[in-house]
Amino acid sequence: MQFSPLVNELIEALRRLPGVGPKSAQRLALHMLQRDRDGARRLARALDGAAERVGHCADCRTLTEEPVCRLCRGSHRDRSLLCVVEWPQDLVSLENSGAYQGLYFILMGRLSPLDGIGPRELGLERLEARLDAGEVRELILATSSTVEGETTAHVIGELCRARGIQATRLAQGVPMGGELEFVDGGTLAHALQGRRPV
Repeated sequence: MQFSPLVNELIEALRRLPGVGPKSAQRLALHMLQRDRDGARRLARALDGAAERVGHCADCRTLTEEPVCRLCRGSHRDRSLLCVVEWPQDLVSLENSGAYQGLYFILMGRLSPLDGIGPRELGLERLEARLDAGEVRELILATSSTVEGETTAHVIGELCRARGIQATRLAQGVPMGGELEFVDGGTLAHALQGRRPV
């Protein structure tokens, strides 16, 4: 069955969201139109406002409506530590841990030449300028453990080495509370390579 043009347009717009297929998009659209028109209007206003006013922080590249985000402006942050992550949600995860008090640089992806994502798309020239400013003493690489994430970490590690800046990598391996019998071989290999004294 075909819906009206506006309903079809809403369904197609919702399909642009990651993980939302045709059935889910249809279900979401119909729910908003049948049961939650106020919620639909609020969602429309929020999307419109965010699309118009949210940009990237001039320092770390996170999403913000300010020229420089509150984390980069924070006087309590350790400016000698810089953690490089792939996505804004990675920054949120690290912040929620409460274990890190330095600054961030968000790549908005990882190197993937086959997808046309190179150093320029990741803003590596901006990262280099930040490293050249002389404030960073240690750069923490918190990229994913995929082939692309490891390649990205390697390239950034080389940028640090060329400047005499210590580059470290987040530990990877057995999760807290994890049972060895349920951990895959690749994770165990990383855990063995990254072991530390007790």
